[in-house]
Amino acid sequence: MTTLLIADDHPLFRAALRGAAVEAEAGTRIIEAGTLDDTLAALESQSDIDLVLLDLHMPGNHGLAGLAALRARFPAVAVVLVSANEDPLVVRRALDHGAAGYIPKSAGLDEMRDAIRTVLACEEWLPPALRGAVARAESAPGDTDLAARLASLTPQQFRVLGFVAEGLLNKQIADRLDVQERTVKAHLSAIFEKLGVRNRTQAGVILRGLELSDPARQVDGAG
Repeated sequence: MTTLLIADDHPLFRAALRGAAVEAEAGTRIIEAGTLDDTLAALESQSDIDLVLLDLHMPGNHGLAGLAALRARFPAVAVVLVSANEDPLVVRRALDHGAAGYIPKSAGLDEMRDAIRTVLACEEWLPPALRGAVARAESAPGDTDLAARLASLTPQQFRVLGFVAEGLLNKQIADRLDVQERTVKAHLSAIFEKLGVRNRTQAGVILRGLELSDPARQVDGAG
């Protein structure tokens, strides 16, 4: 039996993906998550997940950094990004960071079904309308190396990095994570070493550089 994890914070779009998954392969077991933390927890507890449909802009996800973390921690699990962003350069970067496919949120049910079916057959999938433009798009310098560095972070280190990118101080991060401040400092030291940076400013810049705009949220006023 195929097990598929739908990671998206919009219930209606989760329902659309669920319908496509059921049509793509009969008997598929479906798990749902609404945040990146819930997605990681599901992958930790469910060892039989074959495919993750990951919303590029779900809560806790910092664009391509979340993808890189999933790919390194769970290399046997295919990840397809789902986003309203149809910029070929963004799609190209997603592939460079290990995505097995890319589904625009404008896709119809048939296209979603074909994408899921193709990736489950261990083939890469891109929307037909974008394939030519993505093939012509050049990879961002250093993306592959950066993806590996980010993926080397532990889940807690990734959360600390996210708070750093938001501008939180060590004490504020400690309060958020319910740990001692010295624990946060230890995490930061490890983060700096793994990312090859000298301070929190440089670390934050790296993560913010992977954040991508979400056209859907811009339209509905959510961000």
